[in-house]
Amino acid sequence: MMTILVVYSANAMTLRQLRYLVAIADHGHFGRAAAACHVSQPTLSTQVRKLEETLGVAVFERSNRGVHLSAAGAPIVARARRVLAEAEGITEMARRATGPLTGSLALGVIPTLGAYVLPWLVPALAAGYPELALVVHEDLTDALLDRLTGHHIDAALVALPVDADDLWVDPLFDEPFFFVSPPEGDGAVGAPVGRAELAAAPLLLLTDGHCLRDQALAV
Repeated sequence: MMTILVVYSANAMTLRQLRYLVAIADHGHFGRAAAACHVSQPTLSTQVRKLEETLGVAVFERSNRGVHLSAAGAPIVARARRVLAEAEGITEMARRATGPLTGSLALGVIPTLGAYVLPWLVPALAAGYPELALVVHEDLTDALLDRLTGHHIDAALVALPVDADDLWVDPLFDEPFFFVSPPEGDGAVGAPVGRAELAAAPLLLLTDGHCLRDQALAV
């Protein structure tokens, strides 16, 4: 008879502990991190303390002003994000083995696209891929790109150009600019409008942060 000895290290880190680390880094507060992870604060604090003991370094600096990453903790949390993303990727890989577009898909979309794309995209995905759980995150371009690089979402619909070497960018479509003015205005509506005609015209723009504002000003 063969005897198999299984040795388990009580000091081994777990994915759950890494999720707690990332949650604290994101929320800057143990209580809010525990709520986001759906556990009690003592449970989260105990697991983080055990992980810090295993690593031999303090990941967070605790003070009356809040919780902040230590110098050693910043690269640890960055690596933890990648580990969690890889672990989720393994789970998604197994789900996709049962069919195309199964499992969850976190999709970011900018407000200027969401109102026009989502009304037909969501029903089409639901009809064509019933096993796909679509989660939509609407935000501005910079915030969505931060979520992408932080592995919080899987893809995003944003306006080009996107200056990010670590992201795969695929152009989907182009939209022209149209000049619209009130009937009593001086704009030549219905004909191409030159830059000289626009130079002195007052413009109605979106607020700061919207890429459409920057594109309009660039024109």
